Amino acid sequence: MSVFGISAEEEEIYRHFLRHPGTPADDLHVKMHIDAPVAKRALERLREFGLVRDSGERHAYTPTNPDIAMARLMDRRLHELHEEIMRVTQSRYVIDALRAEMGSRTPAPQGVEQLTDLAQIRSRIDDLAFFAREEILSVEPYTELTPANIDHARPLDMRCLRRGVRIRNVVLRKATTHPPTVAYLRELAHKGAQIRVADDASERILVYDRRVALVPVDPGDTSRGALLAHESGLVCNIIALFEKIWDQAEDLLTAISEPDGTPTLSEMERRVLASMVSVGKDEAGARELGISVRTYRRHVADLMRVLGAASRAQAALLAREHGWV
Repeated sequence: MSVFGISAEEEEIYRHFLRHPGTPADDLHVKMHIDAPVAKRALERLREFGLVRDSGERHAYTPTNPDIAMARLMDRRLHELHEEIMRVTQSRYVIDALRAEMGSRTPAPQGVEQLTDLAQIRSRIDDLAFFAREEILSVEPYTELTPANIDHARPLDMRCLRRGVRIRNVVLRKATTHPPTVAYLRELAHKGAQIRVADDASERILVYDRRVALVPVDPGDTSRGALLAHESGLVCNIIALFEKIWDQAEDLLTAISEPDGTPTLSEMERRVLASMVSVGKDEAGARELGISVRTYRRHVADLMRVLGAASRAQAALLAREHGWV
């Protein structure tokens, strides 16, 4: 119950009252083997939270029904969290105050910035994604993502989706032929991201909250750096280009499905599925396929998401229904 602000002593006292309703307050510290002042403070807190009430007999107390007690604690905690979230979201003025401490050395970004260092570009992308509040638009013409790329992107992408940031992403159709890449894209789609595939897209576009846009200096050679646009006119034109590409692209889940709507599986996914339903331990399955246990388990998790299964047993049943095993 600590998540609701109830200490270990307070929880133990509440549980005691559930087992022994009507215990007199004066006897509580003796029965609980705790100091009298500690018991008194804990009891006052429980009364404040509405978990116990005075029965009117010799200062005896009775517990509130657990269903009602938990509902009160949840409401109270949610109210506290809501107020905290409001304080956090309304405190962006702190950034301006901190920037003012640096004087004129760091003027607010405007116009177009040129970024030449790749580490600097990645750092700015991470910052922009971290502080995004509404929407992230992207066109990324890669053909595959490395495990390192995925491990770096997953925490930022999932954080954005959990916060309700809308993600719209266009990737090359060729990327859907790379099992780890399509598995990650499918994971994002199941978490709420909108992903489409295009047959041909050479543009690289990133737009954050429709206020800042990042494009490469040379689309054919990203090592030459990137341009970060803050100018509203430029950003609007880049968004218009994105929308044109988006309208001509196909939904990811449609693109990787069979004609009857059944999701397609890569050869590795099919092998993992067959191993999953026939081999007992993950270690044995990974060894049989010649991959690490971590990679094997990631494939299993992806397959369960594709199948919409809550357990491996259910995944096996659904896989048989699809005719995959």
